[in-house]
Amino acid sequence: MNTDGADPGWHGEKREPQGRRLGSVRGMNLDDLPLMEFDFPGPLRDKLVAAVLSGAKTSTSGLVLGYERENEPLPEVGQLSAVVDSEGRRVAAIELTDVRIVRLADVDLRHALDEGEDYESVAEWRAVHEKLWHSAAVREELGDPDFTVDEDTQVLAQRFRLVHTVPGADREAAEPDRIS
Repeated sequence: MNTDGADPGWHGEKREPQGRRLGSVRGMNLDDLPLMEFDFPGPLRDKLVAAVLSGAKTSTSGLVLGYERENEPLPEVGQLSAVVDSEGRRVAAIELTDVRIVRLADVDLRHALDEGEDYESVAEWRAVHEKLWHSAAVREELGDPDFTVDEDTQVLAQRFRLVHTVPGADREAAEPDRIS
């Protein structure tokens, strides 16, 4: 599940069915790509999208359980996705460069830092993610009102690179009223 918009369990990312791999980004039509929605629509999503557009955010985390519950294939290296803002606009394309399944207890500092949310430690990253994954919205998406994570919860750790930005998207994402 992406908490970026529509999938349960992911922190800041929501997915549509299987991403597409393209050898070149020239002539790319973002409408042809599956969505990557960071968090639910609102101030946090806008902040995360701005971080993607600036290059500060190059990783994201989700719960493997969300993919399993949706019977959705896990993303693969090379997959392209369109980043969506809170207004539903496709503002950029990213390419997955690394996809790992790790125990929650094994998420490393580099991954936490690269999420672009100013975490200073894995403990801080984990506290924020646990709060999200224990939220009513995520539990509802997972269909489990009592869902909790533990040391062995499987986390999907994804790294990506920005491959295309819609002209003007970075200015829209940086507007003060769009970022909290």
